[in-house]
Amino acid sequence: MRKLLTFIIFIVPLLAYAQSSLTIVELNTENLFDTRHDSLKNDFEFLPDSPRHWTRTKYWEKLNRIGQEIISCGEDSMGWRLPDIVGLCEVENDSVLFDLTKRSLLRKARYEYVMTSSNDERGIDVALLYSPFSFRLIKADTLQVQPLHDMRPTRDILHVEGEMENGDTVHIMLVHAPSRMGGELYSRPFRMHVVSQLCEFIEALRRRQPDAKIIIMGDFNDYSDSPSLRILYAHGFVNVTAKAEGRHGAKGTYRYRGGWGSIDHILVSENLRSNVSHSLIYDAPFLLEEDTKYGGVKPRRNYNGMRYNNGFSDHLPLVLRMVMKE
Repeated sequence: MRKLLTFIIFIVPLLAYAQSSLTIVELNTENLFDTRHDSLKNDFEFLPDSPRHWTRTKYWEKLNRIGQEIISCGEDSMGWRLPDIVGLCEVENDSVLFDLTKRSLLRKARYEYVMTSSNDERGIDVALLYSPFSFRLIKADTLQVQPLHDMRPTRDILHVEGEMENGDTVHIMLVHAPSRMGGELYSRPFRMHVVSQLCEFIEALRRRQPDAKIIIMGDFNDYSDSPSLRILYAHGFVNVTAKAEGRHGAKGTYRYRGGWGSIDHILVSENLRSNVSHSLIYDAPFLLEEDTKYGGVKPRRNYNGMRYNNGFSDHLPLVLRMVMKE
């Protein structure tokens, strides 16, 4: 397996120019923290002297696990191609992204990255990895979400503009909306507020570029029929992963108390709909483990409670294949 992955990482970038497809991955990495304390953030849970004993060894195991997961998402019935664009949620800082892209198992993929630096109290952010062989970065900026009353500071929205292999320009928006802490009804306005601010930004973009091609992805902490997602549908976006399923038993990207559901989504503007080939939840067997309490399988996360599990994440990745017209 290691030889195969090495072959893929070396060869795929050389083949990228001959491709007309685009592979996009979205993944909540679940607490991808380093082991150093940031004095401005509440990251005490993931330090060497915390109850979790988050050590350098565990940190590097986690980085390599996430790298393995990203590489594996390139699997397809037509062969194997390294993902072109990867949207990540729950990453702590630039040091973590540097280690992931330049020093971990993923290093030979030669990804570049951009990320936010938000006011989130725990210090988690979003980041976009991209292959410079198939995506040319034009610019990246951040939409800072101003909290409502009683709303904790949340993650900023990342906006990336880039050029694809066929010469088209695409705008990518990466979102990690507020959680459901306090209950769905209590927290619903916070998620709707984030999406409403995103739509205001998009409408301003469309005034400047009426035919802008836009991809929105991330962890919305809401389902495809939730009010926050319906706001995006009303603004001309299509949820192309709403019916995505896995091939090994996953019916959603997340499992809670035995029930599958997708709170991760990828949406495209109407003018990109015809470019969509297919989408799926990548649920390779190594990303799953037995659900001993509720039956079936569940994502193999890094901790089960406080017990170290040496896993991946409590979310499964979404994969979107697009065919770009010449």
